[in-house]
Amino acid sequence: MTITELVSQHYDTVYRLAFRLVGTAHDAEDIAQQAFLDAQRKLDTLRDPSSAKAWLCMIARNLFRRKLRDAGPAYAALEAVPEPTCEASPEPLDTNSLQQTLQQLPPEYRTVLVLFYFQNLSYQQIADELQVPIGTVMSRLSRGKQHLRQRLKGEFV
Repeated sequence: MTITELVSQHYDTVYRLAFRLVGTAHDAEDIAQQAFLDAQRKLDTLRDPSSAKAWLCMIARNLFRRKLRDAGPAYAALEAVPEPTCEASPEPLDTNSLQQTLQQLPPEYRTVLVLFYFQNLSYQQIADELQVPIGTVMSRLSRGKQHLRQRLKGEFV
């Protein structure tokens, strides 16, 4: 398999994952491009071409994690969550609102939510990918959903 084939088959998936993680088109493009550059350098390590998509997504997630680590603890600061005053949303949530709300979450919650809901990874796969216990994944997913729910309710008041 060539890098050209990988890009044509998987660029959209890698870009969407990066966009969900970082929240801006510019940063998502940077991560996607870097992921394919890294993939080109390591192409000989791809043993099974049928797992190319997962391999590329892993590279993109690692780039995101490196970006977080390099940014320091200030990047992960959680803003005050507005107190919801309305229980039901009047209309379905659009993609832009969801993306903006995801970006307000701490990265450790956002990452688990994206891997679980957008990449369809299991708890065990997420635990392996992030190198944390499965209980931590479950806890972060639960807390991430709670924060997401609170923020979304706050939008519709």
